[in-house]
Amino acid sequence: MFALRLIQTVDDGLAHVERWLAIVLTAALTGIMMTQVVMRYFFNAPLFWAEEVAVQLLVFMTLIGLSLLVRSERLVSVDFLPQALSERNAHWLKLLLGIAFLVLLLFLAKLGWEWVSRADVRMERGATVRLPRWYNYSVLPAAMISMSWHQFAAVVRHARAAITASVAGRAAQC
Repeated sequence: MFALRLIQTVDDGLAHVERWLAIVLTAALTGIMMTQVVMRYFFNAPLFWAEEVAVQLLVFMTLIGLSLLVRSERLVSVDFLPQALSERNAHWLKLLLGIAFLVLLLFLAKLGWEWVSRADVRMERGATVRLPRWYNYSVLPAAMISMSWHQFAAVVRHARAAITASVAGRAAQC
């Protein structure tokens, strides 16, 4: 029971950090683009780096948003089968699909870290800011790890619900 509460607490904490990070990144993106408009059209002196940084921030925000969607289980899905099943079987199906999705996320995280670790990727630099791009690319595997944690917590919740529904179903049969 303590482990379940700990998993949920860590999941809630991670989501809290992600929400604030998304807010800060959105504010930064808005500020940069507003500054870019003012500099370009009022002073005829555009910020040469604004578009590159804006794209990077947008990618970061998208991945963080996806992680929050995984946590809230609001990704697009076809749900006619779980709705057609009994409550107990629907929990078991969600558990099975959740495990498959968790494995996929962990695999993508592994591939992402392997890609970021490659020498040619570590040497690549941004076109305008000339900063290494590996830190931008590292957001992908980091987001996959974050999504994996959220999915792990969901799998634990589904496992508990499936077991509880099975025990309740057996008790009702007696």
